[in-house]
Amino acid sequence: MTQLTSLEKTATQIRRDIVRMVHSASSGHPGGSLGCADFFTALYFSEMKHRPEFHMEGRGEDVFVLSNGHISPVFYATLARSGYFDTEELNSFREINSRLQGHPTTHEGLPGVRISTGSLGQGLSVAIGIALSKKLSDDDRYVYALTGDGELQEGQIWEALMFAAHHRVDNLIVTVDWNGQQIDGPNDEVMSLGDLEAKWKSFGWEVLIMEGNQMESVLNGLREAKARSGKDRPVVILMKTEMGYGVDFMQGTHKWHGVAPDDDQLKSALSQLEETLGDY
Repeated sequence: MTQLTSLEKTATQIRRDIVRMVHSASSGHPGGSLGCADFFTALYFSEMKHRPEFHMEGRGEDVFVLSNGHISPVFYATLARSGYFDTEELNSFREINSRLQGHPTTHEGLPGVRISTGSLGQGLSVAIGIALSKKLSDDDRYVYALTGDGELQEGQIWEALMFAAHHRVDNLIVTVDWNGQQIDGPNDEVMSLGDLEAKWKSFGWEVLIMEGNQMESVLNGLREAKARSGKDRPVVILMKTEMGYGVDFMQGTHKWHGVAPDDDQLKSALSQLEETLGDY
């Protein structure tokens, strides 16, 4: 089996985990989680240097910040499949006193989570702080952050962009989940984001565009981002995805942003997603 095939199978299993978690909790955000499964798989199973033997400070390893914390199902499934905790714990998603809350939290000490996120607009600022601390500590590893495109409507994002470019935070790689959808509808109807590529460039960032639901494109995009890092400019990847990717009735619509499938819908979804690593 080639690396590409193995990663694709892992991404499919993670999608399967996502729909089962959200169905079991009758709550959660499957749309964006499904759309970002390829990205998380490529990052954690191929491109990012990290250790399941979790250390909060993250010295000598890459650090990831999930700014759009509502897509926690894909984050938790990826961490579990990477060995941070037992996959059986995915059964506790969104339960009272669970470590797997709707948005990632730190007070329960879940391995792999370094910051509580989900208040949109804040994660990028946190990632910049971590990246600067690595520079001060002579730690040459990368800081990765993921944001949603609807999240770019938050003003704090643009303050952070200016800060990162001004201070040459060139060990930071930000990815935008560019699916064109948010909770209330298409971005262009809620509040148009305009020419994102031109905007990020005008703020002094190195900009890449990649197809987020094609594993080979994701791998190439992340590797190109690393190649362009360390040159006095932070790097952003505008990642084109389709919300709900992998489940036909969820794809391409904001309606599955935060809705759980019922029993029949779960059965339909699972029939489209091959069990490749074994269900939890």
